[in-house]
Amino acid sequence: MPSPFPGMDPYLEHPSAWPNIHHRLMTAIADGLAPKLLPKYQVLIEVRVYQVDGQNSVIVGRPDVAVAQGQRQLPKKTNAAATAPHPGDAVTVTLMLPETIRQGYLEIREIATSQVITVVEVLSPTNKRPGRSRAKYEVKRATLLSSPCNFVEIDLLRQWLSLDIPQEVEPSTYHILVSPQELRPQAKWYGFNLPDPIPCFELPLQPEDELPVVDLKGLLDGIYDRSGYGLVIDYSQSPVPPLDDANAAWAKEWLAKATQ
Repeated sequence: MPSPFPGMDPYLEHPSAWPNIHHRLMTAIADGLAPKLLPKYQVLIEVRVYQVDGQNSVIVGRPDVAVAQGQRQLPKKTNAAATAPHPGDAVTVTLMLPETIRQGYLEIREIATSQVITVVEVLSPTNKRPGRSRAKYEVKRATLLSSPCNFVEIDLLRQWLSLDIPQEVEPSTYHILVSPQELRPQAKWYGFNLPDPIPCFELPLQPEDELPVVDLKGLLDGIYDRSGYGLVIDYSQSPVPPLDDANAAWAKEWLAKATQ
């Protein structure tokens, strides 16, 4: 069963759902491309590691152990202890420790030369929210755009500002950037909003190649079905992150028609 939305399903952007969507979408793109690209190219899922800290950290460790240790029965004071200096009163605090995040991306390599021909990125919160991880991704993005490598960036997340929206286009909720190296500084920009279908796009390779078409909507619908989201998502509730008023009204009307 596919998602009831004509394009991106905003309920899939929930922080608890997105890691599964991201992982399975990268795998689905790779599996869909591999038969079309072999035997000339190999499609690989590579992994980049981020250290996230500050406001974007998660709490790790075993706080229950610390609490238990803090509640141990203390020995009775002796006369010697009565004359020893006493520690001051302390407040128990929770430290925000760095979280290690591993995020996948795709590389299309020419088998004969091992040269990276195309890199495909599907953005995650670590790439978009302000901080060191976004800065790290921006450096990698700039490096790829100045290299002889083709670059594709897929942004299916509403939250946080997009990276470098071209001046020639209207702002959009989602986008797909396709940058064949031979066209730079020109590139192809597919901007779309919640009511719009997700555009298909041609994966850039080398000039002599026949370019395969990537159907993100078809891949997402397959992931939606195999992951059982139709049984899990409660469409009577608002999505997380929340929609603005206009999109919320449109979504409510669309879902009422789609679920009749």
